[in-house]
Amino acid sequence: QVQLAESGGGLVQPGGSLRLSCASSGLTFNTHTMAWFRQAPGKEREFVAFVRWSDGNTYYSESVKGRFTISRDNAKNTVYLQMNMMRPEDTAVYYCAANRLASVRDSLYDYWGQGTQVTVSS
Repeated sequence: QVQLAESGGGLVQPGGSLRLSCASSGLTFNTHTMAWFRQAPGKEREFVAFVRWSDGNTYYSESVKGRFTISRDNAKNTVYLQMNMMRPEDTAVYYCAANRLASVRDSLYDYWGQGTQVTVSS
C-alpha cells in the first residue's frame, strides 16, 4: 500500500521560510515524478512544482518560481519543498503527489498525501 506523508507545515510570517517534506512508503520512488500541489480555502487545488524521476528536472508554477525549490532524495524516498520569501497568498493546504508521468494536472496523479497546512500571516 502506497503512503505519502507530508510534514513541516505551520505558521510563518511574510517573507519567512518553511521546508515541507513528503516521505513515501510502498512506492517505487525512483520511478515516479513527485509533485506538490496546494489548495487555499474556497479555491481549487493548484499545481506548485514537480521533479521528474528520469532526469531530476524541475518545473514550477509562475506564482512560486524563484521563491520555492523542489528536490528529492531517492535514498530516503522523500521529496522536499523549500519555500522562501513567503507571501500571505501562499497560505493553503499543501499536498504531495506521485505519478509515473510528469504533469501539472492533478487528475493525472495516482497517489496523494493527506496534506499539511501552511499559513503565512503576521
